[in-house]
Amino acid sequence: MSHSDAVSAVELFEQGLTAKSVALALDIAPNSVQMLYERWQVRGTGALMTRDRKQYDVETKLEIVRRHLQGASGRILAKEYDLPSPGTVTNWAKIYRRDGEDGLRPKKRGRRPANRENPRPESEIEQLRRENERLRAEVAYLGKLRALRSHERR
Repeated sequence: MSHSDAVSAVELFEQGLTAKSVALALDIAPNSVQMLYERWQVRGTGALMTRDRKQYDVETKLEIVRRHLQGASGRILAKEYDLPSPGTVTNWAKIYRRDGEDGLRPKKRGRRPANRENPRPESEIEQLRRENERLRAEVAYLGKLRALRSHERR
């Protein structure tokens, strides 16, 4: 959704239209309009502003999730804790149900380091099997190459 579409959508929300009717009126994907609508319910016209991603500590996330699981509305919690949208509360609750408290802890970014150490040495049979597999692949490749070249010569 472009910025101008978002501005138009917010203007229509303020006139009392629902997310579904705005999506139809502007011919925009309903999911993106619904997400904007939820942000608009929390932030008003501030839903249009891009925000810096704020990090929340585990204790705060746990407090929010526990209150949500006890019945507090995602919209109310989003307003109270200055979250981007009520969907954030829902996502955290889903992660908490699936992975527990550890799911809400920050994850390390980037690739995992390659395991340079071989945990156990390969047996001679494993080495021979791997070499046999590689040689079969080479023979198959050379056979196809030979067939292609003979086909080109004709």
